[in-house]
Amino acid sequence: MSLYLVFDVGNTRLKWAAVESTQNPADRQKKGWAYSGSISTKLLASADHRTELADYIAKTIPKPDAIGFCCVAGSEAIANLQSLFPQWNDVSWKQLQGDSIYPGIRTLYADPVKLGADRWAAVIGARALATSNTLVISAGTATTIDLLGSNGVHYGGWIMPGLALMQESLHTNTAQLPLVESDPRQAQSGGFGLSTTEAIGFGCEAAQFGAITRAVQLAKEINHPIERIWIDGGNAPILAKQLDLLAKQCGLLIEPIEGLVLRGIWAWLLKAS
Repeated sequence: MSLYLVFDVGNTRLKWAAVESTQNPADRQKKGWAYSGSISTKLLASADHRTELADYIAKTIPKPDAIGFCCVAGSEAIANLQSLFPQWNDVSWKQLQGDSIYPGIRTLYADPVKLGADRWAAVIGARALATSNTLVISAGTATTIDLLGSNGVHYGGWIMPGLALMQESLHTNTAQLPLVESDPRQAQSGGFGLSTTEAIGFGCEAAQFGAITRAVQLAKEINHPIERIWIDGGNAPILAKQLDLLAKQCGLLIEPIEGLVLRGIWAWLLKAS
């Protein structure tokens, strides 16, 4: 039985998962893997934390047949990641990038090399799950929205500050506005704020919701009406709650899913191996 180890090195979090050859990335379980974890990406810069992470993973799973990863945290993070398992120096590391080929889909990006690897991995993950006209949303440090047609064409997307970055920007660049932090555990459909805190929190959420609504409209205008929205990331519960009304109005399936980037790396690794 083959075993694959996959890493998603984001700006904020490093996530990993181990999957077996008997598993299928098209499986829509909450998680398609038995072993997984997450740490702050900043800890990857510490030799002690790298040793601790490597020891934990090596004791948790057998030696993998291949390791796949994508990274948006820079070349130093890649070097630190690939130093994790000296005892597995014969295991092949495969890096998914914005121009990596995946059968059945292609991007219209002018320069695919500059397409974020995490966005491309999420698009691949979405394609592995369904073949409908889809918005692929990652709601993390940044919020990214990508359009994937049922024909397998990635029509591009948008990148905007995530909720925390929006809120921090208002606090940092104004004299009196407080720092507001949205809590995914208390997700609610916000109206007009009746306090400054609510005005900031609901306003930032409305900005994200407005972008997604416009993306749905634009997809319809270019003859790729959205049937499904996959949404991943730390702010997914907040945005998914906000999208309930849109789903009812437009007949959409809103599907929060954990580890969409990891799933995409996994699907790609199966084709690349």
